[in-house]
Amino acid sequence: MGTKTHRITRRLIATTAVGAAAALLLTGCFAIGGGDSARDRKHSTRHSSAPASDSATDPASASATDGPGGSSPLPAPGASAEAGSSGGAGSSGGAGSADPARSHLATAAPTEAALPDPVLVPVPKGTVVAEGDVASPKGSIHFHYRMVSDGDDTYSAQYTSVRSTLPVPVSVTLLEVAPRIGDGLTYHGVGNHALGGASPAPSSTASLDVGNPGGLGTLVTYSSADPGASVPTEIGSDKVLVVTPVSWHVPVRKTNVHPADHGARQFASGIVTAKTATGAPRSYRVAGGDTTAVVAARFGISVKDLLWLNRGLEAFDSRQYLYEDTDINLDPERL
Repeated sequence: MGTKTHRITRRLIATTAVGAAAALLLTGCFAIGGGDSARDRKHSTRHSSAPASDSATDPASASATDGPGGSSPLPAPGASAEAGSSGGAGSSGGAGSADPARSHLATAAPTEAALPDPVLVPVPKGTVVAEGDVASPKGSIHFHYRMVSDGDDTYSAQYTSVRSTLPVPVSVTLLEVAPRIGDGLTYHGVGNHALGGASPAPSSTASLDVGNPGGLGTLVTYSSADPGASVPTEIGSDKVLVVTPVSWHVPVRKTNVHPADHGARQFASGIVTAKTATGAPRSYRVAGGDTTAVVAARFGISVKDLLWLNRGLEAFDSRQYLYEDTDINLDPERL
């Protein structure tokens, strides 16, 4: 009985030892396999794809191909002005969200410093650009006028042989839109100048502080009587006495800025609203999402040129988005 019990005990011990060895072997294999899996995971992480760049959505990061010197950026295909980094146009609802707090004067990029400055050569001093005679319908007012370049993008109006038989002082001014005789002036135009009273000075000169007076097509002579003066209504204060069309012959000024429309594109998708006599773009209306750099590139000029043509132009955000429906001047002759 004792011998039989001893044999059973030895078999149980042997079985337990074999099981323990098998378990140890399996545990070792798992540990070795686990190390390989960790290395595989580390290798996989090291070669995972980097986050996609959002530079294609940023008009300031895309390369230009048709701006002066390649300095004016053009967007990559499919770019959106509404995407951007924190604090940019995208973070506040896109380029259309023009926060007044972020409004600022548009500026040219530092990379444009090496580009030539825009130039507009003034009409030579002494050049006569308009001349004629004025006579009122009833013959009470007569004088001669002569418009002359001052040589610095300003002009002078010279009035000579001035005669008036009216009992009130008279003045002259230049307007774009012609009024009618008998109208009362509410706007005194450009170069507003008093010719004098009942005995006006025979000659005098007025300054016309405009770069190109060609749009001022009417010389208006009107009454300068005091508002409370007791005079006939037709010669009362600000009453139009004579309306004289002016024919201007202003030479085209030489410039190194020649905008040409290369076609709408993202960040410059507005419309050309007027053209010059030669077919060049004269004015452009900003669309939502337009930026200074891409608008300049569309017309083949630098941002420096664009700002010279539009002094005081405002933008917002660091990408310099322009305000929608802003009218941009593209004609140097309008300066």
